[in-house]
Amino acid sequence: MAYRSYILVCGGTGCESSHADKIYQNLKNEIEANQLFAQVQVIKTGCFGFCEQGPIVKILPENTFYVQVKPEDAKELVEEHIVKGRPVQRLIYNPNEDKNRTSLVTEEKDIQFYQKQFRVVLRNCGMIDPEVIEEYIARDGYAALEKVIFDMKPDDVIEELKKSGLRGRGGAGFPTWMKWNFTKNATNSETKYVVCNADEGDPGAYMDRSTLEGDPHSILEAMTIAGFTVGAQKGFIYIRAEYPLAINRLKIAIKQAKEMGLLGENILGSDFSFDIEIRLGAGAFVCGEETALLASIEGKRGMPIPRPPFPATHGLWKKPTVINNVETYANIPMVILKGGDWFSSIGTESSKGTKVFALTGKIKNSGLIEVPMGITLREIIYDIGGGIPGGRKFKAAQSGGPSGGVITEEFLDTPIDYENLAKLGSIMGSGGLIVMDEDDCMLDIAKFYLDFTVDESCGKCAPCRIGGKQLYGILDGISKGNGEIEDIQKLKDISLAMQRASLCGLGQTAPNPVASTLRYFEKEYMEHIVDKKCSAGVCKDLLQFVIHKDKCVGCTVCARKCPVNAISGERKQPHEIDQSACIKCGACYDACKFQAITRG
Repeated sequence: MAYRSYILVCGGTGCESSHADKIYQNLKNEIEANQLFAQVQVIKTGCFGFCEQGPIVKILPENTFYVQVKPEDAKELVEEHIVKGRPVQRLIYNPNEDKNRTSLVTEEKDIQFYQKQFRVVLRNCGMIDPEVIEEYIARDGYAALEKVIFDMKPDDVIEELKKSGLRGRGGAGFPTWMKWNFTKNATNSETKYVVCNADEGDPGAYMDRSTLEGDPHSILEAMTIAGFTVGAQKGFIYIRAEYPLAINRLKIAIKQAKEMGLLGENILGSDFSFDIEIRLGAGAFVCGEETALLASIEGKRGMPIPRPPFPATHGLWKKPTVINNVETYANIPMVILKGGDWFSSIGTESSKGTKVFALTGKIKNSGLIEVPMGITLREIIYDIGGGIPGGRKFKAAQSGGPSGGVITEEFLDTPIDYENLAKLGSIMGSGGLIVMDEDDCMLDIAKFYLDFTVDESCGKCAPCRIGGKQLYGILDGISKGNGEIEDIQKLKDISLAMQRASLCGLGQTAPNPVASTLRYFEKEYMEHIVDKKCSAGVCKDLLQFVIHKDKCVGCTVCARKCPVNAISGERKQPHEIDQSACIKCGACYDACKFQAITRG
């Protein structure tokens, strides 16, 4: 049935937390109240990506893009846009925050945030209702599976993947075709498995979750194609229990696919059968490592084991197993439909296709983006992200989460791909990209990530278990003014030992934030050690707030704001801070209108 208008409401986790569900329901109620249910359809989609401006509502066929919508706006949207045909100006994106609203951008394609993006993985997110299989099918869904089953042989699929140059998007960048081929050719067992790693645990990362929420059938289709290719009849999606929306939509998608003969016995009437089950993880970061993940699926404690043998030949229950993450699988249907040559035309010589990033931190336009490999960090931060808020200066960007490293200003124009990031001392990782400005302390950043990895270590091997704690202890001491010059070499030595001797990728990469920040910001470390000073004003134990008598007018505002009464002085007379009582909260610094208080 064709409708006159379609109202698309973002139904990703971010917008749901801002009452998108209520917006959706209010819009449906208003459509019904105006008796327009036969002419207008309201659809809840996945994430649009532009999280900074959510909740988002898009109305077709005009392509009008509304931002920061609230539940109470539903009535006006229906009465003005749908009934009267007049866009609601106050809800249209205003990129320059122009009070006169002369710079409004009505359509998504004209918004700078989207203009350098190229959507392959996120092709359906924000476009379809992820809980309606017919909408996925209408956008060529399951056409790749049909092509594979009836027109291709397993070797043909491997060849297309080889031509595509698709590499694993989970971090290591291993060629996908090679991993699948190892499992296909494994002869140690006739029973084989396909596993999807959806245990996305990096701080600030939500790429895989959003893909599953917005387009779950693409993962089911890709896993089924993998099953056909390698000779497997069973698949598992390992997803952390903290992703309830993604889990629910996966359950719905699996049920629908089975009902339509696209999953289960004799798929599409062929002699090929394949089924998928969901396994919930308890949120252990180490279970992102493939051998620990497999142990968890088997019901064991999630701990890594030495490799080789690799899971491709000795994986789940010692059977040959293909493991890829969500983003890798999401590319597969497009590679099959459009061909490996099409996919390899995107990106760089060694890194083909696109990469999805969760762009967060000190950035104007935070959100989920998908860009061609080879784009520069400058384009991501300034063209897509809109730059640093408040005119602050860019300092660094952390890529790869706790396993990655920082990219500094001098490398803003370096094309982003696997090899270039490795040269800079970072990794692609799953795709977290956190932007930092001049107010961020790099030692504190390293300490934050190390605290995370120490807490998430399984404790199985000494280099990770002991080395991580030692690194954190040294960093903590430096941040509190107890550092010594010898600590710099200790940090380097322990980091190297962990990288070389840890059992799995978590331990091997845990010291990366330390090694990376030391590589580019050793002077900042030395400032903490020698001068007992944190220029960014983050390390509280090194802070000291001082009132300058020549600027203080004695207004008493700082004294009244101080929660511990550490400031004294008569009205209209210069005040003074008792450093022994000061808790360094910064309330006085924020309150002073005369710039009489400095921190250092």
